Amino acid sequence: MMNTNDLPAKSPRDSAVETRHLVLPNDANHYGTAFGGAIMSWIDSIAAMSAQRHSGHEAVTASIDRINFITPIQIGDHVNLKAMVNYVGTTSMEVGVQVNRENPYTGEMVRATTAYLSFVALDSNKKPCPVPPLRLDSELEKRRFAEGKLRIEMAKEFAARIKVGRKDI
Repeated sequence: MMNTNDLPAKSPRDSAVETRHLVLPNDANHYGTAFGGAIMSWIDSIAAMSAQRHSGHEAVTASIDRINFITPIQIGDHVNLKAMVNYVGTTSMEVGVQVNRENPYTGEMVRATTAYLSFVALDSNKKPCPVPPLRLDSELEKRRFAEGKLRIEMAKEFAARIKVGRKDI
């Protein structure tokens, strides 16, 4: 198996993906705001694209580690999603996603949702494979990497403490 040190490092900017959606009535609940599930689907899709760009392989969602719904998104709003790899392990990546609500008439943008997802890169046999290391060029990239590493470590500790994967749930 190839070692991650054998792969050329990539910048988080190499994995950056941006997309937009228009919130339509079928994306909304009876309050006229976007369903959380619709937003989560958009987040998972863009995060997967970012993980694929970084790894150069199929990448599957291992977990949605955190999602924060900050402000509602209304029918008719434009939704701007941005994703980028923040942290990498041996075969896994943490992708951060920022979701902004945009007023289509004024251009005003407001942060609506943030999320962190973990992905695993898969080879042609659907087995985990090494991902390139991150080349951190800015203080912001270094901070995001350190925070991602901390989130992963905390998630592993939490999972061990509550025995994630128990069969009695």
